[in-house]
Amino acid sequence: MIHTQASFDLKALQADLPGITQSTDPQQLRLKSRDFYWYSPILDARLKDCRADVVLQPRDEAEIVAIAAAAARHQVPLTLRGGGTGNYGQSVPLAGGAVIDMTKLDRIIEVGDGYVRVQAGCRISVIQEAVEQHGQQLMMFPSTQRIATIGGFIAGGLAGIGSIRHGIIQESHFVRSVRVLTVEEEPRIITLAGDEVDAILHAWGTNGILLEFELGLVAAEDWIHCITQFASYEDVLRFGNVVHATPDLDVFQLSAVEGRFAPYYESLGSHFDAARHAMFGVVNRSHLEAFRALAASFGGEITLAMDEDELEHAELPPMHECAFNHTTLQVLKKDRGWTYLQFVMAQPFDPELVTRQMARYGDEVLMHHEFTRVGGAPRVSCLPLVRYSSQERLAELAQEFAADGCLVRNAHAFTLEECGRVADQEQIAMKGVADPLDLLNRGKSATIVGRE
Repeated sequence: MIHTQASFDLKALQADLPGITQSTDPQQLRLKSRDFYWYSPILDARLKDCRADVVLQPRDEAEIVAIAAAAARHQVPLTLRGGGTGNYGQSVPLAGGAVIDMTKLDRIIEVGDGYVRVQAGCRISVIQEAVEQHGQQLMMFPSTQRIATIGGFIAGGLAGIGSIRHGIIQESHFVRSVRVLTVEEEPRIITLAGDEVDAILHAWGTNGILLEFELGLVAAEDWIHCITQFASYEDVLRFGNVVHATPDLDVFQLSAVEGRFAPYYESLGSHFDAARHAMFGVVNRSHLEAFRALAASFGGEITLAMDEDELEHAELPPMHECAFNHTTLQVLKKDRGWTYLQFVMAQPFDPELVTRQMARYGDEVLMHHEFTRVGGAPRVSCLPLVRYSSQERLAELAQEFAADGCLVRNAHAFTLEECGRVADQEQIAMKGVADPLDLLNRGKSATIVGRE
């Protein structure tokens, strides 16, 4: 997928953008053309040689408008990036051109009652800290909130920490409005609000430059980060099922991992030992004792219960860094021989199926499940670690999980369609309006394209 530069005039683009920070340093081009696609050995082989021709770092909205206009004039492909924490090559420029580093557009514009307005390049942890000063909190965030930007999360994410409480991004009304810049010789700013926002959600930045968001907030709660250990992984999942179905228990995260993950979480020490299996949870303090009692009814024991200040003092990670693909990252830090799969368990969720799957695969697969909500109903996703042997073996495993009734999402592809994302007509129409020349994140979608 390496481009030929003959299709656009890079020097003309650069000359059109005086005063805007630019870099063609090879190391910068390499760093800014990557994300966490290396979780997949398949994507690593396919994307590692893809490079931008220039990195642009706008400092304000006027500069990003100038970039969009110049790109349209000179037909230069654009790939936007924030913290670069995506797993599927969302930030990788398949067609070369310019990577736009959005991290200087990082203003928190306004915090109000039930909402915050922020620029797309603002780090999510910074937003969280700001709104907490007003007694509020974000409805959800990714496990990578320390470095991820809000624009990257909205363009690349589907759910996150908090989705067990509020649902996935699209259904939660977390994004109340968004300002979108078009890529034309005379760029326009379009404001989408309410259900119109769906046109740009989880579209990988293929159908508009996201400039600014108004996000819904909820009242801040006193959250306790818990590790609860059980004798069997099936007990962990049965406990999770009951918590999932108990509306009186206020939880912000439920992430189940089997005991064989423990060696990769050395920082947790005795709080997570390999002889038992764990549920990483974030629980409202006022519901902690009910949570503890319910866990005990399944033979579970809470081995850690701290708020974030206590965790920081004890030099322990927050539970959101023990969840979603942070779990994958913990393993890969120590052993790059693993990769992962991603699928949704059939509902109603049956923990006995997971027990059979664990027996079937032995040491080839380590189990990890996330509890969220879709359409108001419980959903359990699985992100198992797989000892990598070949692309063919991964395909076999995916087929076997599908035969078990699981909805498999391809974690080893770099287009929306291959990953299981089907664009709706609103998203396709938005592409025609915001990027008629098909310059944004070119090659990442077969259906969201600007040219006929």
